[in-house]
Formats: sequence, C-alpha cells, structure tokens
Amino acid sequence: MLNHLLTVILLLICTCAYLRAMAPSLLDKNKTGLLGIFWKCSRIGERKSPYVAVCCVIMALSILFSD
Repeated sequence: MLNHLLTVILLLICTCAYLRAMAPSLLDKNKTGLLGIFWKCSRIGERKSPYVAVCCVIMALSILFSD
C-alpha cells in the first residue's frame, strides 16, 4: 500500500516538474489554493531533482523485483 502511494507521489512530482519546464505559465499562475499543490510539486522536482531521481530508481527496482 505504501509502495503505491510513494509511486503516485513521485509520478506527480516528476510530471509537474516536466510540465513546468515545458509550459511555465501553466503552473505559475496557480501558486495558491488547491491547484497550488501542483506548483509546489514542480518546485520540489526542480530543487530536489537528484533526490527525486534516486527515489524513482529505487521505486522502479522495487516494483520490478517485488512479488
């Protein structure tokens, strides 16, 4: 269960960071409120990208080699 939740969170962070790189105005106009979560996820993906990348690799390996 926790494995699936972490996978969803990592995918959200990576997707938001990619969207902000491709179309910055899409996420920058919604910095507050409910849609501000996506802006915050994109900032995490940009600033902590080495840590996010390592977590993605670990999650991929755990999914590949789990029962």
